[in-house]
Amino acid sequence: MSPLNLDVLDEDPKPGEKATPDQNGGQAGGTMSAIYNVPVDVQVVLGRTSMLVAQLLKLGRGAVVELERKVDEPVEVLVNHRLVARGEVVIVEDQRLGVTLTEIVRTDLGLD
Repeated sequence: MSPLNLDVLDEDPKPGEKATPDQNGGQAGGTMSAIYNVPVDVQVVLGRTSMLVAQLLKLGRGAVVELERKVDEPVEVLVNHRLVARGEVVIVEDQRLGVTLTEIVRTDLGLD
């Protein structure tokens, strides 16, 4: 599976194309493009555990920290500390890790 191509999400008109007015009388694409450059923090959570500070201080090189998650369970994808998706860890080119999204989590943002 190839990485997500974010270029297809861009609603700005391509060079030589003319923008069409949207329902608010503005230019289509201009409304969303303002937020495309806002940085967000993306985290993939492999698992969690809790331990005493004394246990934490005893950890050294090669120590194994057991997580509550099993190998075949999906990982959580958080954006700005909010759960947005679940997925599976995959190996991509050059032995790097990636995540294939398997479920998008819908949450009520409280916007009416």
